[in-house]
Amino acid sequence: MFVDSDQVKVKKLEEKISRKILGYGGSLMMVEVIFKKDGIGEIHSHVHEQVSYIVKGSFEVTIGNEKKILKQGDSFYAPSSTPHGVVALEDSVILDVFTPIRREFL
Repeated sequence: MFVDSDQVKVKKLEEKISRKILGYGGSLMMVEVIFKKDGIGEIHSHVHEQVSYIVKGSFEVTIGNEKKILKQGDSFYAPSSTPHGVVALEDSVILDVFTPIRREFL
């Protein structure tokens, strides 16, 4: 599977957050999430494991009871069923990788 990012539809999730599905297959999915400053990825949990990479900008990231500021080039891992969320401290982009696939995103 090849994905041309310019051809991927952007889905607006709310006023300050949009999502692009960049690729999926087997048990993996990669998703780009674009945040405007102060956009909030509410605290949530899911059965999927998640690794996230900060492509641009910075976020306050919460995993369980821990909070940390992450900037471009940093990453985090959210284990299955662990509460986690982000707040964009500036216009920012995060790359999320999930296993298994988030079928509800399709």
